[in-house]
Parts: sequence; structure tokens; C-alpha cells
Amino acid sequence: MSNTSLVENLKKFFGFNTFKGNQEAVIKSLLEGNDTFVIMPTGGGKSLCYQLPALMSEGTAIIVSPLIALMKNQVDSMRGFSTENGVAHVLNSSLTKKEIQQVKDDITAGITKMLYVAPESLTKDENIEFLKTVKISFYAIDEAHCISEWGHDFRPEYRNLRSIMNKIGKRPIIALTATATPKVQSDIQKNLGMENAAVFKSSFNRENLYYEIRPKVNTEKEIIKFIKNNPGKSGIIYCMSRKKVEELAQTLQVNGIKALPYHAGLDSNTRAKHQDAFLMEEVDVIVATIAFGMGIDKPDVRFVIHYDMPKSLESYYQETGRAGRDGGEGNCIAFYAYQDLEKMEKLMAGKPVAELEIGKQLIAETIAYAETSGCRRRYLLKYFGEEFPEEKCSNMCDNCRNPKEKFDAQEDVKLVLETVVSGQNRFKAPQIVAILKGQLNQQLRSYKVEEYEQFNEGADKSEHYWNSVIRQCIVNGLLEKEIETYGILKITPEGKKFIEYPQPFLMAEDTNFEGITDDDDDVILGGKSATAFDEVLFKMLKELTKSEAKKKGVPPYAVFQESTLNEMALHYPTTLEELKNIPGVGEGKAKKFGQPFVDLIAKYVKENDIEKPDDFVVKSVVNKSSLKVFIIQSTDRKVALDDIAKAKGLTMEELLDEIEGIVNSGTRININYYLDQKLDEDQIEEIFDYFMEAETDSIEEAYKEFDGEYTEEELRMVRIKFMSEVAN
Repeated sequence: MSNTSLVENLKKFFGFNTFKGNQEAVIKSLLEGNDTFVIMPTGGGKSLCYQLPALMSEGTAIIVSPLIALMKNQVDSMRGFSTENGVAHVLNSSLTKKEIQQVKDDITAGITKMLYVAPESLTKDENIEFLKTVKISFYAIDEAHCISEWGHDFRPEYRNLRSIMNKIGKRPIIALTATATPKVQSDIQKNLGMENAAVFKSSFNRENLYYEIRPKVNTEKEIIKFIKNNPGKSGIIYCMSRKKVEELAQTLQVNGIKALPYHAGLDSNTRAKHQDAFLMEEVDVIVATIAFGMGIDKPDVRFVIHYDMPKSLESYYQETGRAGRDGGEGNCIAFYAYQDLEKMEKLMAGKPVAELEIGKQLIAETIAYAETSGCRRRYLLKYFGEEFPEEKCSNMCDNCRNPKEKFDAQEDVKLVLETVVSGQNRFKAPQIVAILKGQLNQQLRSYKVEEYEQFNEGADKSEHYWNSVIRQCIVNGLLEKEIETYGILKITPEGKKFIEYPQPFLMAEDTNFEGITDDDDDVILGGKSATAFDEVLFKMLKELTKSEAKKKGVPPYAVFQESTLNEMALHYPTTLEELKNIPGVGEGKAKKFGQPFVDLIAKYVKENDIEKPDDFVVKSVVNKSSLKVFIIQSTDRKVALDDIAKAKGLTMEELLDEIEGIVNSGTRININYYLDQKLDEDQIEEIFDYFMEAETDSIEEAYKEFDGEYTEEELRMVRIKFMSEVAN
């Protein structure tokens, strides 16, 4: 195969004059009959590596691909390059008998150069029998990471490909993937029996992408602000759940942003319509679950935002890789709260051991990336087995652009490890922190922890600080967290070595990534708003809350929570109408408590000559109210809470979130009928009285106070009763 003929064929079939990166070497290797393994980041031109050789070879290439939409996309584009419609075909479950016959006829006639199949279709006996009679040029395994259990998109049916290809007839194999850690790479090669393949690996560095992690505070507001500062630019926002996708898309729409949702729960027509609207630039933003983006070839996506951090760095790299494929601007911003990934860990409990181990490790890597204070680009590339000097990042990640101060935490790390050893590997992180801070409850007393040498040794530092030291110990392999036993911490051999021979351990003055995930209704319990608010006004409002609470004989947080006062001190609402827009207020609260607050703010604004920001009171979605109405009507009819949750596809936790949002905004909800089945009168009274006296409505504090006698769910339900009856 002479060099000219390759370039000539490239020009003839695709109209390009030159190859990109490794493409030419890869194609040569395949045409020479070698097994070939291609690792090339998204946007590097992988598909050309098998399309051109297929057009140049005798016979039909079998291309295995995991997604019907992806195959259709590629077949359409190949037909665009050829005068012969049958040049490329799909063989999958969506075809009629007649269409299948047409595909077979075209292959037999030698018209079809590329046959795209899903692995499931390839395993069918009638397909294997037919393909045995056909001249196969080679096999291409696209998205090959699906073979590996360590890959982010594992498909068990991919594991049998080798034996099926042997049945059909041995031919050269080309396996292609856009993400492969060294572990995934060897797994793919072993499974396909291509250890001796020629390997072509392109650099994973996408120098035009800017990586940034932000704490998950006021996320919706931050996203709207970002999009409004980048008008007319295309972007994708990824969320973990379909429910969040729908809600966020609606919130963006009511705030004047052209956005549409995309997830597997929508019917295929709607999905196709939304995808086309994005490609045709009728909308600027797609809010999606990870179902979106495989094979989306839009070169000018200017930002990719992760509302939730994905559960593996490979997914993160794949998804951020959809930004700036044309080499232009690409902003990758992820909102991270440690709790989100901890939730994912909990969901893995009960899975088979091998799957659990893998899942645990993938999540640990993601946490480490999100919390690192070093160069993010370097961290990401190292994960893919590529060495990268930090200075080459050119300030294209938040940590290089705004480096954080570092300090040596060697003594504190040693103290944490020694506490775990004293506790004989039987405590979870919150208990280790409690021991270090000298806080006792009944359970800890029963272990006589006050006799530990480490007891109260860390009282001078915050809970947040100790949690972040523990997480860094996990990230650095000094401790491990057991998911099966709900997060009990155990010391590792490396941890024991560290106690004996302590080493410098650099940590950054870090961002608070804990306890601040947004609730659906912007009621950020215990979280501080990230935006600068008026501290003088905030103090005045806090005093007013205390005096109003005293008049009404309720705790201050039952009037307005701190996060709500924060928002008032940020937006200066001077009428009840404006006050209703503040997260955590709502109609009922505004009526019951609002007047003295808006009077105080109006007076303050006038006296201090303050220009009110017409900034961002993010409009919330009217449509959320349909769920609220359903919940209110169902509780009025005394429908059991678990039945309400089931009817709306919510977990009990999500339903309680919704009810708390309704109650915190001032609407009364009566769940006594359900509560009475769960707890007896004395128990309810005991918890109710606790909330009446407590300084905070924190469930964690209540849980500690009752020494785990009640579940979080029970405590939350009594808190709902309390807020409903006392605050509303």
C-alpha cells in the first residue's frame, strides 16, 4: 500500500487532504493484516480509522457498536459520502424481516462495505450462520472499553465477542476506545486475545479545555449566572437523575434560557427532536443524563457543566471531552459535594464483591480528583497513564490559575490513624471526628473512648477539617472505608507504616465540600450561601427572628432559617410579593411572619441609600407545583407516605425532601395519620419537645442526642410535624 494511494483514497472518499494524528499509521497497520488497538480521545477521528480501510478492502467489515443511535448516525454519514446507499448497513433489533433481507442481499452482492451490529445481534445463531458465508474484511470493536469491568460503560455481552468472531472466521481486529486506563487497556487486549496487537495511543491532553470544580452551593443560580454571561453559546449540563434533568431544564426555561431535557425516560421521537434542536442551534443548552452525547458530533460546544459529579473519572473525561472539539473555547465546570458520591457508595451495598471493589475504587479516584489542590490536568492525564508536567497546563485549570496555600498536616494525619487503631477498626468517620473533638454519646461511652490517648486531642479544629483529613487519608491509601459495613474505617498496611515512619503530608487550605448539596427547594439546611451578602442587615434580621420567635413561643429556626435570612440580606426584599421569591419563604410564611421583616429591610434600604440588585432571584419552576399539589392532596386524603412516593417514582428520602420544602415555605401538611403507625405517642412527644428546645433543627444533632434510638426517617417525620404545627 503506497503512501500516495492512502492519501488519494482519503481525498476520493472523504474529501480530506491530510490525516490527523495517528490515523495514517493505524490504517496502514490494519491494511497490513495486523490486530490493531487504538486509544484516541474524543474528537481525534477514530471512526475514520476503520471507515477508510473498509472502503478500500474486499468484502464487508463488521463494526460492533453499543448504541443504536450511534450506529444510525454513522451509517447516515457514510451514505452521504457514497453514491451507493447499501455501502453501510445496520443489523439490529429495530429492523423488520423485509429490511433484514435487504441487508443480507446487499452484503451477498458485495455492495456493503460496513455492517454495523450491536453485540446482542452478533450472538444470534442465524446471523452467525449467515456471516460464515460472507467474505469479512476485518472486525472493528468500537467503544471497546465496554469490554472491561473497569471501564465506565461495562456491557457483559461484549465479553463474548472473541468466541463469536472465531465462529464466524478469523480476521484482523481493530479495537477503538476514547478512554482507557492502563488497567482497562490490558483487560480489553486480554479479552479479545490481541495481546500482540499494534497499539496506537494519542495524547489525552485537550489543551483548549479549562477544568474547574466548584462547591455545590446555590448551584442553579450559579449555572444561570454562567449561561447568562455566555449568551448564545452551546452547552451541555449533566445531571445524575431524570427528575433533576426535567426540573433544571424547566428552571432554565423560566429564567429565559433556551434549554431542553434529554434522558432515557423520554420517548425516542422526543429525544431525537431535542437532539436535532440542539444540533440545529434552535436551543443553546441540553440538560441531560449520561444517555446524551455518545456520538454527538457538535464541534462548537462551548461549555460542559456537571450538576452532579459522575461516578468515575473516565465518564468525567468522556463527558467533558464533548466541549471544544473544534479546538476553540471549552469550559468544563463541575459542582461537587462529597455527600453526592457518598450516596452513590451507599447504593452499591449488597453488590457482588468484585463489582463493589471496582465501584469503590472508581468513586475514590473521582473524590481525589475533585478535592486535589494540585493541577487537575496533570491528575487526569496521570489517571490515563500519561505523564504531564504541571507547568504545561498554562493556567487552564482552577488550581493552577488560583493556587491554594498548602501546609504540612503530618501530625494530624498521624493522630487520625492512631485514633482508628485505638478504636480497633470499628468506627465510621463521624465517630472518629467525635472522639478527636472530645464529644461523647451513649454508643461512644459504651466503648470507653474517653480513655483513648487521642480523646479531645483535636478539639481546636473544626469537624469539617477533620473530615477532610480523613478523606485525604482514604485518597492516599492510608485508610480504607468499608461500604458493606456502612463506611467503617480500617487502617491499611500503608497507614500502619505512616504511624511508624511519619512523612510530610501536604494539604491545601481547602474548600468546604461538605454538607452543602442543594435541596430541590433551595432550602440549604446548615449551608451558607456562597455569594457576598450584607452582614449588618443579616445580624439585624437574626435579632428580629429571635424576638419574633419569642413572641410566638417557637424556636428561631421555625420562623426563618439562616439560609433564608442570608438570601434576604442578599436581595433586600421590601414587599411581601418579593419576599415570596426568597428560597424557603413561600406564601404561608410570608403571610405569617413576613411583615416585620420587609418593614425592617425597607427602612434599612432607605436609611443606607442602597440600590437593590435586580440581580438574580432565580425564578423557580411553576411546574414543580404539580408535585406539591399531588403531595398536599394525598396527605389530606391520608394516603400512606410510601404509597405517595411509589406513585411518583420517588424514594422515601426524596419524598421527605419535597414535604420539607413545602413545609419550610409555610404550608401546613398533616402526616400524623402516618406517623402514629410508626411511633407511639410518647416517642413522638419526646422528639417534638427536643425540637422545641433545640438550637438547631439539624437531624444529625438530633440523631446524636437520641443515640441512634430513632432512625433519620423517623426524626425527619417528627420535624415535619413540628415545623408544620409550630412554624406555620
